Amino acid sequence: MRIIDIREVTKPIASPIRNAYIDFSKMTASLVAVITDVERDGRRVVGYGFNSNGRYGQGGLIRERFRDRILEADPKSLIDEQGDNLDPRRIWTAMMQNEKPGGHGERSVAVGTLDMAIWDATAKIAGKPLFRLLAERHDREADPRVFVYAAGGYYYPGKDDTALRAEMRGYLDRGYTVVKMKIGGDTVDADRRRIEAVLAEIGSEAQLAVDANGRFDLETAIAYAKMLRDYPLFWYEEAGDPLDYALQSALAEFYPGPMATGENLFSHQDARNLLRYGGMRSDRDWLQFDCALSYGLVEYLRTLDVLEQCGWSPKRCIPHGGHQMSLNIAAGLGLGGNESYPDLFQPYGGFPDAVQVESGHIVMPELPGIGFEGKSDLIKVMRELSD
Repeated sequence: MRIIDIREVTKPIASPIRNAYIDFSKMTASLVAVITDVERDGRRVVGYGFNSNGRYGQGGLIRERFRDRILEADPKSLIDEQGDNLDPRRIWTAMMQNEKPGGHGERSVAVGTLDMAIWDATAKIAGKPLFRLLAERHDREADPRVFVYAAGGYYYPGKDDTALRAEMRGYLDRGYTVVKMKIGGDTVDADRRRIEAVLAEIGSEAQLAVDANGRFDLETAIAYAKMLRDYPLFWYEEAGDPLDYALQSALAEFYPGPMATGENLFSHQDARNLLRYGGMRSDRDWLQFDCALSYGLVEYLRTLDVLEQCGWSPKRCIPHGGHQMSLNIAAGLGLGGNESYPDLFQPYGGFPDAVQVESGHIVMPELPGIGFEGKSDLIKVMRELSD
């Protein structure tokens, strides 16, 4: 049993949308295929992965550093002790040889992208959905029913409040009970108007979360907090720079409602510092660490250990990214749910074709691996790379 090839292609996921900090007009993503010599049901096992939106493709790092470290390693060193499957932890260690601690940068995204494909291949070799494999390995009861919310509400040329309301109504019509919109890309008064428009549309049918994408300094974050606390929001997300723990901590004095952050932290050490110094409240706040941006599931398991040590439940984690990898982690390891992009970043966002949102939840399909084969537009692109 061995990995015989690793392929990467950088794909455009561009659109004219913007949040408070960046636009997506030149956004890309890396798609990878980890090809093994194992066959299941008459087909070679291939694991697939891609990086989350908001970070660009990592082709250079994957091809120049991490790919060759896996392919040049002794194949036996990448197999589990039983000798019947890949060992993602050992493969992760091979990828990270000769890498200094800290200085995560884009390295964490490249490794996270490969790690996703490795876990996909591992679960396929085992002949199980990844969420069930994870539950078994961690002595948990898998729960295939997962909470999901609809992320959208981006700024868009010519998009007025009527269009924003129509977008949110579309999410409700598809079964979502929590929707999210962007703030911070306009004035506080304009964003208040936009929030009130959405709340008028969704009424008691759903809750609204807002996301500033790290745009604010402390003064502006507080000004928004004073405005936002007038509304029954699901959360106030990433007000300031993700590493400004003092800002996050100070903000809790002005905003009693739930806050969320963590999608731009890339290691279990970052997570520990957030919980130590960021003033996060384990009874109401949410953690959004995204395995595809932060060295993959191998590192995410370390992050969950940190949460336990700090007295946090994994139920307070709702990862960023809207991908099926985090859905499997949520179902297998008991997270609080997952982000979803019903209309954006296709074909990478969304669920397998047969999966529907009902009362804000989806039920995981019983597909081997992560389940990419169940999403027809996505697996078509993936197989173009591997075949």
